[in-house]
Amino acid sequence: MLLLHKKTSLSSSSEPKLSTAAQGPTSSFKFQRSPSAVQIMPLLLTLILAICTGLGFLESPPRVRLVGGPHRCEGRVEVERNGQWGTVCDDGWDLQDVTVVCRELGCGAAKKSPTGTQYGPLAQKDQSVLTQNVNCNGMEDTLAQCEQDEDVFNCAHEEDAGASCEKPESSSSTDPDSSFSMVQEVPFFLVPDRVRLASGSGHCMGRVEVEHKGQWSTVCKTGWNLQAAKVLCRQLGCGKALVAQRHCNETTQGQRSIWMSKMACLGQEATLQNCDSGPLKRNSCTHHDDTWVECEGAFDLRLVGGDKFCSGRLEVLHKNEWGTVCDDSWGEQEDQVVCKQLGCGKPLVSSSRTRKRYGPGAGLIWLDDVHCSGKEESLYQCKHRLWGYHDCVHKEDVSVTCSE
Repeated sequence: MLLLHKKTSLSSSSEPKLSTAAQGPTSSFKFQRSPSAVQIMPLLLTLILAICTGLGFLESPPRVRLVGGPHRCEGRVEVERNGQWGTVCDDGWDLQDVTVVCRELGCGAAKKSPTGTQYGPLAQKDQSVLTQNVNCNGMEDTLAQCEQDEDVFNCAHEEDAGASCEKPESSSSTDPDSSFSMVQEVPFFLVPDRVRLASGSGHCMGRVEVEHKGQWSTVCKTGWNLQAAKVLCRQLGCGKALVAQRHCNETTQGQRSIWMSKMACLGQEATLQNCDSGPLKRNSCTHHDDTWVECEGAFDLRLVGGDKFCSGRLEVLHKNEWGTVCDDSWGEQEDQVVCKQLGCGKPLVSSSRTRKRYGPGAGLIWLDDVHCSGKEESLYQCKHRLWGYHDCVHKEDVSVTCSE
């Protein structure tokens, strides 16, 4: 916290700066000129702004938007650069790129990658096409993190990219102001004992709730973004964060008190309790503003083709179908997580001959580019590409041999 104090003016026409020089048992004082308040204040304001931005108290809006669609989660893709909005060329545009846009906007899963020309009114001729050849792997948090060319060549607005996401915000008719004074508010400084996701289809999806001394409260949307959702998903033992929606529809709104805290997570914290938080104004939230988060749920895995339960070709279960995992980026840390999840001890280094003995799989290849730190308890907590997206054949299927 920075505190600014007014300096007491002296009768001199210049502002003195006090310095000391010791002389015997007493000290004498020497006055020097110092910068004026006019010079100091801009520097202090810049410092305060930098500190607040670094801590996440001042939120920056997404640098992408969807225009011309039936709701904010579908439309022609536009990005902002130097204060100007422009379109995205659809060269190389696919569902993985749409996935990142949907994630950045808090719009749920990607549905399709339509042409942007189907959303009117069409882009003005004087509006620039700002980027092309976007190449996301589907794991980025923002479109700006994806590979792309900002030097656009031979791409007109007839090739503008579009995006359609699965879960637009509800157009609930509930008046957010109608219940301001009717909801009990819990002060932000009361650190919650537990957190959970409620009213979803499983423990990895739902309305965010926190508990303090046996009382559960919903959480106001202010400050919630994908970074906060990442922390919550990690804390609950779920997979990667998919949705951080700052709104609940009528059927999923809470009925309890509201925890009046503005979250400021960096995304690396172990628990929500480790994130910075600040107070909200009274009567600034209703249950219309309850936070909704969706994480990737748990999935089963198995090792097949080996002579025991703890060795073989790795297969994972998704949508009730077993499929293999491509070995791109796969290493010892990923082996550790598989062995840990199966309760099979530690991984053993397998020779290529041993891996070939398990044989290639058949059917679906579910996962590719899996990245683990080795500290995860389950494979679903590791990063990976979208389900079913890969550039592999079955001779690249992962095999794992564990010590037990």
